[in-house]
Amino acid sequence: MSVDFFGMIYTQKQSEIHPAEGGPIDRDYVRDFALAHENAGFDRILYPLHSTTPDGFLTLAYAASFTKRIHFLLAHRPGFIAPTLAARKLATLDHFTGGRVAVHIISGGDDVDQRRDGDFLDHDERYARTDEYLEIVRRIWTSDAPFDHQGRYYQFEGGYSEVKPVQKPYLPIFFGGSSAAAIQVAGKHADAFALWGENLAQTRDTIARVRAEAAKHGRDIRFSVSFRPILADTEAAAWERAGHILNETRRLRAAQGLGQGAPLQSEGARRLLAAATDGDRADKRLWTAIARETGGRSNSTALVGTPEQVAEALLDYYELGVTTFLIRGFDPLEDAIDYGRKLIPLTRELVAERDARGLRKAG
Repeated sequence: MSVDFFGMIYTQKQSEIHPAEGGPIDRDYVRDFALAHENAGFDRILYPLHSTTPDGFLTLAYAASFTKRIHFLLAHRPGFIAPTLAARKLATLDHFTGGRVAVHIISGGDDVDQRRDGDFLDHDERYARTDEYLEIVRRIWTSDAPFDHQGRYYQFEGGYSEVKPVQKPYLPIFFGGSSAAAIQVAGKHADAFALWGENLAQTRDTIARVRAEAAKHGRDIRFSVSFRPILADTEAAAWERAGHILNETRRLRAAQGLGQGAPLQSEGARRLLAAATDGDRADKRLWTAIARETGGRSNSTALVGTPEQVAEALLDYYELGVTTFLIRGFDPLEDAIDYGRKLIPLTRELVAERDARGLRKAG
């Protein structure tokens, strides 16, 4: 087994230590960011989703126009456009990018953010809608004739798409969500299940739950975990950098009147905060202080150390069954370039060596 590395693209420079400045779209930054990931050896770039951010379909189409090899992962919320239309849009994007698109389904874990776009379904209802949505999308991608649908959330007659994905039979489907409702839907539809950077015990537990659900449908699922690697030439320097990032995060949040963030509603956020209950550090290198500071927002846990130390820590997750690592830095563009110098090739080398010795565990 090999490992894949995903990055995360933005439409402007921003992170916990870099407040957004200027307009929401910086075309030059998007171009430079996409090219930096491609040149650093990343396999795919995720464009995330919030209810106030620029459109992902257009952003990834723009980024793809400057790149040749790297693939893309579009975060997409079911419920805001018809699944028939979503299927055509995604298939069209797959063609214009040369078969380089996957879709990351996010049903929504925060009521406030959902309601900005007019969605007032509760948490479990959103996942029930996602189940029906994905059934339709996948059938639109593969059906050679129009069909009718009468469901709980969607009804249409003669649904069909002339354009089919370049990738057969359909685009890879990534899935996010740690609740029981999310895992039930993931077991039916997901090709890959994405976790935030939890500790090893939490990750092992979630992988077991998802595998058990997928087995009910005769399916096998890959796993992705997200981290914010903080690297330096020495371990002491890496922890010093982590301390600076935490202090700067606190300073900027205080200046914005935010303080320590209230926990988000999502199960993923609750699990990140649970990982921080025993202190800022877990396992070998997992650092949870930013997650606690921001209320578990986004993938905010880090692995801290030298590139060699962080690569070894990633191998611990690989042995649990994780084959994709989504890594992004607190200095987004600069860190993406830096990851390509040592961390990505080192991790791939160590995985190959371990596989050659037959040491990979079943999980």
